Amino acid sequence: MMEAILYLVRFAFDALLMILIVRFWLQWVKADFYNPLSQFIVKVSNPSSCSFTPCYSRFGWLRFSHNVSGLSYSHVKIFYFGRFSGRKFRGISLLHWIVSINKTSGFLLFMIMIIMAVMSRVVQGYNPTLAIFYQLTEPFLNPIRRIIPNLGGLDLSMIVAFLIMNVINILLSSSLPYWSAL
Repeated sequence: MMEAILYLVRFAFDALLMILIVRFWLQWVKADFYNPLSQFIVKVSNPSSCSFTPCYSRFGWLRFSHNVSGLSYSHVKIFYFGRFSGRKFRGISLLHWIVSINKTSGFLLFMIMIIMAVMSRVVQGYNPTLAIFYQLTEPFLNPIRRIIPNLGGLDLSMIVAFLIMNVINILLSSSLPYWSAL
């Protein structure tokens, strides 16, 4: 019973952290904020990031209030779930936060690319969700597309991105002992 409750609470923390990461990501790529998916992300993430707005408002066109709230949620996740699972961290450093947010971002990028691949085969015509996903993945896939030649309409950039992400995951799991705990 306790494991099921911990799973649901961890899922809630991970979902909120992913929403905050996507909100920052939407600002970073300067995505269309009038898109329904963007509006959903903004409305869901506003309550958690508004409490940090007076302290950390903006730097240029980026708002940092949701980044600070994302770091705080990441801190709570690492600290408490590490204790419940028996993996105790001696001290939570900035490195733990960065690793946790990067691992969550990598998982999120992986899932968005899989959803894009499925939707590109199923959806015909314009889809606002697919348009936002394309804007979110373009900074990562465009450098790969410049290296790999065009194969007559066949886009292999996602496959190469999956391979690169898996190699990075394997390297980090063997070099960082707490990678699997996050």
